[in-house]
Amino acid sequence: MTRIRFLVGTVALALLPFAAIAADEHVIATPDTLKWGPAPPSYPKGAEFAIITGNPGQEGPFVLRIKAPAGYKVPPHVHPADENVTVISGTVNFGMGDKIDPAKETPVKPGGYFKASKGMAHYALFPEPTIIQVHGVGPTGINYINPADDPRKSN
Repeated sequence: MTRIRFLVGTVALALLPFAAIAADEHVIATPDTLKWGPAPPSYPKGAEFAIITGNPGQEGPFVLRIKAPAGYKVPPHVHPADENVTVISGTVNFGMGDKIDPAKETPVKPGGYFKASKGMAHYALFPEPTIIQVHGVGPTGINYINPADDPRKSN
């Protein structure tokens, strides 16, 4: 009986790396394969989202893209998890704080990166059509500083 347990244990340990490999997800996303759709109701109307991998509302890593038209803005808000943003095209002006203040904005262009730590108040203004990539570890969401800015309140 001890030999059988030893053999089963050895085989199980030997297979562990294969279980880890099988659990890995292989994702290739090209601009022409992204499936764009309207932004969730928690964001102002006008933007489009494309989920690349994961689910921002659930536990685990996620990657998504946001396509925003010129003049789009996301008022001051916080997230319950770190937010990492890379600008793919266009320009986004990020500002820190709980009120929009042009003196506190930094324009970020293609290839640029922005990070807002969990709970850090910030906002985003899009002076031209822009695509950003957001990644992080969920669950995450968006909570507006001024409740009147929350688009979910007007639906």
